[in-house]
Amino acid sequence: MADIFDVIADGTRREILQLLLRRDQETQDGTSVSEIVGELSVSQPTVSKHLKVLREAGLVSVREEGQHRYYRLEPEPLEVIDDWLVPFFVDESELAAEATQSIYAPLPQPASKFAESLGRTAAVVQTALKRLGA
Repeated sequence: MADIFDVIADGTRREILQLLLRRDQETQDGTSVSEIVGELSVSQPTVSKHLKVLREAGLVSVREEGQHRYYRLEPEPLEVIDDWLVPFFVDESELAAEATQSIYAPLPQPASKFAESLGRTAAVVQTALKRLGA
């Protein structure tokens, strides 16, 4: 499987992901390949090629109805990117200061976000290990 960063490096794939995000908020049925082609003004073979890459990376799911394919966004793999970005937005000194607070105090917003990202990372790793048969 391609590295998630390589997958989203392509502008057309990012456009497809943005389109699916918008469409998923409007409908639960998914978006057909022809609708994607129509909205992006990209050829059908090109859209299909990019959808295959996105599908293999787990970023989209497909539902087949006869000869039609309906795609939906699967945002979970994007959490790897979110986790990679967290250190760039969380101040390390702020985390150290928060660690000295009482263990009974609620976590401040940055620490809470970091803990949530850490949990998601653990879930992604666990899923990956299961898929690898480990």
